[in-house]
Amino acid sequence: MSIKTFELISTTDNGTKLVSYVALPEGASEENPAAGILVAPEWWGVVDHPKSVVERLAEAGYAAVAMDVYGEGKLTTDAAQANMWMEQVLADQDILMARCRLILNDFSDQLAVNGDNLGAIGYCFGGKVVLDMARDAMPIKAVATFHGNPSPKQPADQNFTAKVLVAHGRADSMVPMEAIEGLQSELDAADVDYTIDVYDNAKHGFTNPHADERAAKNDVDLGYNEAAANQSWENMLEFMKANLG
Repeated sequence: MSIKTFELISTTDNGTKLVSYVALPEGASEENPAAGILVAPEWWGVVDHPKSVVERLAEAGYAAVAMDVYGEGKLTTDAAQANMWMEQVLADQDILMARCRLILNDFSDQLAVNGDNLGAIGYCFGGKVVLDMARDAMPIKAVATFHGNPSPKQPADQNFTAKVLVAHGRADSMVPMEAIEGLQSELDAADVDYTIDVYDNAKHGFTNPHADERAAKNDVDLGYNEAAANQSWENMLEFMKANLG
């Protein structure tokens, strides 16, 4: 399926420009809007990987946006820089969620996007972002995380209405299984409908083809696992199809 792409600029109250990246199916229009999926990237920012994710989603028939939660289109391949930016936005999570809501609203306002039929996908740090969007009761029907950080801004409650799919690597040293068990307990307490898939021999970052290169450059425990990446992607597409159509 042919697609079209463009930058979506959202401006916060204090004038920060959020430079997100949108991909749409060619056939999406005001008369035939596509279900929308918001993508929260890893801590590197809106680099090649999240851009390729939204393009693949558009090829699968969804409108998709890679969200620039850092602002000003900042991106890096340096883990120390990425960690600093992540810590900055996590220092005020209300502002982080306000940015996500702003991007969600601007994305939903696109005539080719069905703003009543939205999902969200998060990678690593972005996994926390999309789970927190659902915890903050944003209008999202389905949330999928890949090697995501599950730590909550505040625990899920009855306002968490999204279905959840978690793809986690058993060999992930950065997000241990105990963290996933904690998420499970949190979602159980809030009566959330969820599925957790655990992939053997998969490290943190297992869906990102650049993970091994980033691991070597930054001396961090990342690793690409093609089999887990492909299986988790297919599972996510089935999940979105079931919940968004």
